[in-house]
Amino acid sequence: MIPTLLAIALGLLLVLLAVGKVPLSYNVRNLTVRWPITVLILTAFILVIGLLTWMLAFVNGMRRLTEGTGRPGNVLVLAESATDETFSTLNTGDLSEIENQPEVLRHADGRPLASRETYLIVNQPVEKALPGRPKRRFLQVRGIEDPVLAAAVHELRLAPGGSWFSQAGVQALPGAAGEAASAPTAIQAVLGEGVARELARDRTQQQAASARQPERLDVGETFNLGHRTWIVVGVMESSGSTFNSEIWAKQSLIGPIFGKETFTTLVVRTRDAAAAKEFKDFLNAKPEDSSSASEGAAPRARYKKASVSAYVELDYYAAMSETNEQFLWAAGFVTVVISIGAVFGVMNTMFAAVNHRIKDIGMLRVLGYARWQILVSFLLESLLIAILGGLLGCALGSLAHGWEATSVVSSHQGGGKFVVLKLIVDAQITAVGIVLALAMGILGGLLPALSAMRLRTLEALR
Repeated sequence: MIPTLLAIALGLLLVLLAVGKVPLSYNVRNLTVRWPITVLILTAFILVIGLLTWMLAFVNGMRRLTEGTGRPGNVLVLAESATDETFSTLNTGDLSEIENQPEVLRHADGRPLASRETYLIVNQPVEKALPGRPKRRFLQVRGIEDPVLAAAVHELRLAPGGSWFSQAGVQALPGAAGEAASAPTAIQAVLGEGVARELARDRTQQQAASARQPERLDVGETFNLGHRTWIVVGVMESSGSTFNSEIWAKQSLIGPIFGKETFTTLVVRTRDAAAAKEFKDFLNAKPEDSSSASEGAAPRARYKKASVSAYVELDYYAAMSETNEQFLWAAGFVTVVISIGAVFGVMNTMFAAVNHRIKDIGMLRVLGYARWQILVSFLLESLLIAILGGLLGCALGSLAHGWEATSVVSSHQGGGKFVVLKLIVDAQITAVGIVLALAMGILGGLLPALSAMRLRTLEALR
């Protein structure tokens, strides 16, 4: 993509040069001699394109995050009419029948590949927050009944050195004294990589400055949440998904702590994407759906045990990309406003350059240059600055590649997830930046070039 755009830009310049004799050496000398004006115009391009690149990198990071979550064969089951895990409450007695449907695959040990989960958003006060850090944050906590099954369903792995939480879900704090029965205990937690780094920033300045402190909370480290101490037993390799921002723990422990003892979500694994869609439709079928089937067919009886809302997991998380569209529209609006200002700035500066070079224009006319060659000459200057400014602006914006940011992903239906994402600058964003720079260069340089072309030789030499 980038080589193609550069080839187009180079081709545009060659066309301008090929249409006739253009005083190219004069243009180069003017750009260097009048360098303050050149730097001023160049800075406008760099700032606009750099800002655009940063904003689009943020949108791109959110899009990659939602697209990277979910598996084609997974079906996510919520309570009837629930559009988000936050608002769902499932009846535990109904889950076994769904899990044992023939479409649901089996684990190696014969159990259904199904994960019972409780999703919560917890408000956490930040103790000893560093300057500039928020005093509170929202954390995503997911109560898991069986972490091994959940990891198989979601296809998640642990970073080396970690383990899933135990059957009990708690363990004694390191260095705790006293009888084993009365020793202080901590809730075992498995963290996503993003939230592990976010929690690590709560350390004191002295701890943060220590070279021995890792960038994230690691196995054996503790944090406070919900008036309890939690200990990290593992970190998920979850970068690129919303699980990157979640804390997993034993469901039977976190339910009573946060007042949500029922399951909110059931995720089951089917054979493939087609099987997932069929199973979703089966769970969501209404009485009229089966009655409207053709008489010659033998439709499968609809699921009658309980009323639920089922979603193909990929579709569920794709709906959250609607937030990305809002950010994209906002980024586009801001870019258009800034670009218009930049175009007028370039135009004003180029008009000033024309006024300072009236005698130069008159001399070029005396030397035999036609009006349209003067037009091409001034437009060429604007395009050269635009291309250079666009490339430098993209280079400046690309510094944001890999930076972490926090945001919310949601759909218009309500709910949402607080996520830690990485800014992503790719070839498409760079292409957009270069195209915008070329457009700004043409729009900003055309009117001043036309003004220079219309100057009469004798009036210019007065």
